Amino acid sequence: MIPIYQFKAILSYLTRTGSKSMSMQDAILVIISNSLLFIVIFTLDISRIGVYDAPKIGEAQVSEELMNTKEVAQYLGIHEKQVYLLIKERKVPATRITGKWVFPKKLIDEWLAASAQQGLEAARTKGKRIAGALLAAGSNDPILDILQTHLRKKHPEFYIFSANTGSTEGLKALDKGYTDIAWSHLFDPETGAYNLPFLPSYLPNINPVVVNLFHRELGFVVAPENPRGIRTFADLAAEGVKFINRQPGAGTRVLLDYRLEQLGLPGVAIAGYEQEVFTHFEVGLSILTKEADTGIATSAVAKLLGLGFVPITSESFDMILDKSVFFEKGIQALIEILNADDFRRRVAGLGNYDFHQSGKILYSLN
Repeated sequence: MIPIYQFKAILSYLTRTGSKSMSMQDAILVIISNSLLFIVIFTLDISRIGVYDAPKIGEAQVSEELMNTKEVAQYLGIHEKQVYLLIKERKVPATRITGKWVFPKKLIDEWLAASAQQGLEAARTKGKRIAGALLAAGSNDPILDILQTHLRKKHPEFYIFSANTGSTEGLKALDKGYTDIAWSHLFDPETGAYNLPFLPSYLPNINPVVVNLFHRELGFVVAPENPRGIRTFADLAAEGVKFINRQPGAGTRVLLDYRLEQLGLPGVAIAGYEQEVFTHFEVGLSILTKEADTGIATSAVAKLLGLGFVPITSESFDMILDKSVFFEKGIQALIEILNADDFRRRVAGLGNYDFHQSGKILYSLN
């Protein structure tokens, strides 16, 4: 599933331009993430991404959480006038209550997710038309951006188009054949291992190979000098502390929920638990702009944004792919870059990254 915030950007662009189909050039969406040149490129056709005819909604179906036209416009990142246009064309889930249009948030999210999934399938089909193209989905890290930049410099014939979906959705997309690579750092509480315990349940239809990219430090990102004194997970429930969360299925969210369960601390006890973003940089930016006091992200994000950092754990960040894809030249070139001296020098100052297993195959069936 393409993350909702990326789909909102696409939807906003399409509704502003009024396009119903796009040329190759117009269809390239470049998202520059948080002052880094993290470029996500998709060649999408609006007829495939699809805003579909909305089903009629009875009162029994109406969610407890409703949005009005202004709120849904803000949620989708479009103008309120475009919302009325979508209603008129029956392309967004909506219903009238006492003469006013309302939008159940749950149905809006389902609509976005379904449309975005169609977009991922379309990107998969069109991406394969570009020689040397590989599609990736899953978690994110600043190093991935730099890694792909070095790949393009040394091997301009290869492209990696990446979507920040979170580890769980990346694995699901890989199993369905929507993507070539899944970036993942899923923690398994029962074994204490990363990623490997999830292969049978999430990847039953492929022959997976797991390659370690690096180990990285994860922790609480806080304002400089940590004015709230945040040190532990229990501190997240302290009075006055505002938290920024990651979306369900993200490796960081899995770790958080496990630690909270250990403490017997429900999410509702934490102010901001329901406020979700899709990348580590968005967590950092929320702290930088004082929208939140803390969130969980990598030490690299804290360092790049000049924020404080309280370590929680070191985690394995892996590349997972089908065995048939592992031997493609683009993948081998990526592993080569990962172990190149110039790449290592470039990322040395970013944070506490550990490359001792970098490029090592952690799992593969004969």
